[in-house]
Amino acid sequence: MLSCDICGETVTSESDMKAHLLIVHMENEVVCPFCKLSGVNYDEMCFHIETAHFEQNELERNFEGINAIQYGTPDNKKDNTRQCRMEGNSSMHSACASSNPKIFAQSLPKDGTLKHKDFYSKNLTDSRKLLKSKGKQCDLAKRKGSIYDTMYSPECPFCGKIEDCTQDMETHVKTKHANLLDTPVEDCDQPLYDCPMCGLICTNYHILQEHVDLHLEESSFKQGMDRVQCSRDLELAHRLQQEEDRKRRSEESRQEREEFQKLQRQYGLDNSGGYKQQQLQSMEREVNSGRMHPSEFHRRKADMMESLALGIDDGKTKTSGIIEALHRYYQNAAPDVRHVWLSTVVDHFHSSFGDKGWGCGYRNFQMLLSSLLQNDAYDDCLKGMSVPCIPKIQSMIEDAWREGFDPQGACQLNNRLQGTKAWIGACEIYTLLTSLRVKCHIVDFHKSTGPLGTHPRLFEWILNYYSSEREGSPKVVCTSKPPIYLQHQGHSRTVVGIEERKNRTLCLLIFDPGCPSREMQKLLKQDMEASNLKQLRKFVGNLKHKQYQIVAVEGVLTAEEKIARRQASQVFTAEKIP
Repeated sequence: MLSCDICGETVTSESDMKAHLLIVHMENEVVCPFCKLSGVNYDEMCFHIETAHFEQNELERNFEGINAIQYGTPDNKKDNTRQCRMEGNSSMHSACASSNPKIFAQSLPKDGTLKHKDFYSKNLTDSRKLLKSKGKQCDLAKRKGSIYDTMYSPECPFCGKIEDCTQDMETHVKTKHANLLDTPVEDCDQPLYDCPMCGLICTNYHILQEHVDLHLEESSFKQGMDRVQCSRDLELAHRLQQEEDRKRRSEESRQEREEFQKLQRQYGLDNSGGYKQQQLQSMEREVNSGRMHPSEFHRRKADMMESLALGIDDGKTKTSGIIEALHRYYQNAAPDVRHVWLSTVVDHFHSSFGDKGWGCGYRNFQMLLSSLLQNDAYDDCLKGMSVPCIPKIQSMIEDAWREGFDPQGACQLNNRLQGTKAWIGACEIYTLLTSLRVKCHIVDFHKSTGPLGTHPRLFEWILNYYSSEREGSPKVVCTSKPPIYLQHQGHSRTVVGIEERKNRTLCLLIFDPGCPSREMQKLLKQDMEASNLKQLRKFVGNLKHKQYQIVAVEGVLTAEEKIARRQASQVFTAEKIP
């Protein structure tokens, strides 16, 4: 009976013992003495030690040189030792091919992997021969032991026993596991297994399976890392997109605020004061620049305060008698004019220091109201009125809003005009006239009706408004029709008449509140020239704004009609042409 020195198991014959050692101890558990690698057979372990722990082999070569000098090793012996060492290294590299795939891949030839059984058997035979030759050099190993002892404590690759030095470990392996070292290569007819993923050749199916599992785990790990990296990239991209969206929204918000503030300043809703504040500031600038004497400043300030207290315009910007002067001119001159129709008498009002840049709508209302006040047909609804100043007009519009007229327009202007420079347009003029029981309506020429953005339909409508019969009428017709309020983007004017020329073209006669009194007074001269009318005449080609709105007066409203129009103004509508 034979007893296993490793596990104590008893067998009946020496061949059984060899089989036991090969199957139970050699293939099942071989541990690297340097890094504790396990799960490979003996040949693979030898290859692993020779490749993965190459620095120890380098130390051995250095120790051989030291020993040769110290003990006087002959040259032929050194050559034999070096040759044996080189053969051992070469054999160990090729015989233990399956220990580590990555290291093995580095040691393989460039033309492929180990795929032939004869190649494997040859390397295994060389490995056995190397171990036998090492036995003959035991005396050299003993001399190197003391130096190795300071580096590591070797462990038996068969049974796991730890020795103090390499000499003791070699003695242990040769005495306890000699039968394993003497296994003939000819009996080793094992099948070879190729890794389908990297081409590595293994001698055991279970080792191949574990090796393939490592490939799969590595692939799964890489995929997981890729997913993690992808998730991180997406998260970073999402954060960058959010930051970009936040900056964009912030920039858009800033631009909207600037545009809104610009519109507020443009339309006088920036709380920078109203008519009174602007008048005083403008006169102060005139005094500071030397264009106005301080005494003149105080006189105008007193007149302004009196006008504001009474609510009546001081008349300093008014020019009267222009309609009469036009009637005289057309009677005696203008040979190229076939017919001309003029509105009732109307006074011209121009902008002053207090409303320059925003008061055109108020000045046009003063012109229109001055005509109505001189027309007996409107005495019933305008009895006792005078042409109000601009702050008084603002107060009158606010009163109309409080009555219930045009709630949408009131909301847009924050239900407040007094103390502001807010612009007014056709809707506010309609609201104010309707609250005074003056019958009127709005006509919206919302797009051009002629070539090059012109509005010939606008001229035709005004002609029909002033004239009922063109044929057989005198050259100059002073109608009973009030002037027309004309609004376009950014400005408003007053239409006081229309010419029909001999070539059948039409020309409007317009009062512009932007024209100062000194220019309008030139029309009052007896010897007025045609060039003086240039500032009044507007042909079809002169009106090219995208949209025009007019407010035309038609008569007087009854109390019931006023209430009905107030209800209708809840949703403001206008006649559209075309």
